[in-house]
Amino acid sequence: MLIRLIGLVSIEHESEAPRVLASHQAQIALARLCLERPSGIGREQLADTIWPDGLPSTWASALRSVVSRLRTSLSEGAGAEPTVIARGGRYLLHLPEDAQLDVERAEQAAFTAAAAHREGDHSTAQRLAATAVPLLRGPFLASHEGEWVESVRRHLKDLRVSALETASSSSSALGDTHHALRYAAEAVRQAPFRESAYRCQMTAHRLAGNRAEALRIYQQLRVVLAEELGCDPSPESEAAYLGLLDRTRFPVVPARAEWETMSTHRLT
Repeated sequence: MLIRLIGLVSIEHESEAPRVLASHQAQIALARLCLERPSGIGREQLADTIWPDGLPSTWASALRSVVSRLRTSLSEGAGAEPTVIARGGRYLLHLPEDAQLDVERAEQAAFTAAAAHREGDHSTAQRLAATAVPLLRGPFLASHEGEWVESVRRHLKDLRVSALETASSSSSALGDTHHALRYAAEAVRQAPFRESAYRCQMTAHRLAGNRAEALRIYQQLRVVLAEELGCDPSPESEAAYLGLLDRTRFPVVPARAEWETMSTHRLT
């Protein structure tokens, strides 16, 4: 079983078509209950998530109706199903052992990719980061607002940008400049004030032999920071810029296709 909270909130089984939860309020309840496992969530806290602009006068009965609709949605289909339990003024969601959440799968892939990159296992890092990126593409509860929803959206956006940076950096380390540039450009689009994303772009352009373009990216960063935030680039970004000015410090690394051609010639 896979529960998707990003994009259309749905439940998927291998043997069935995805089931999209029709009730908007049930979608919100499912998302909060999924992400609050295993401690569960208090009834009033769950109600505040569903009705962030103020609780209805009969919120307790309205919440019971939402949970009832959620239970009905979860009970459809074959196999072991999630169960919502009311206990001690709290609601808890029990999932089958084989159940997965797209959010948790993406988070695990992104964290493991970052660790692999730090350890120098760039092939694993690239593969896992490339797995996390599409899982995190799409809105989280797009038609709902509220403090909790906004906090989750910020976390997921940061997670996706981090995965994009890992994918770019690991691609650069592997000589795969095409993907390094593509992932870095997307990271900058998603987080236009994040210096580490620009540094990924600078590295990818440098390795592709586009030193002038790498310098242009740095100047773009300076302008964005000065005009929008009123600050200068960090010491890390300044060091990357000074490295670009030193032609002897960073030789151009052949792209992956060139590496493969060179390896073939050596073998023959």
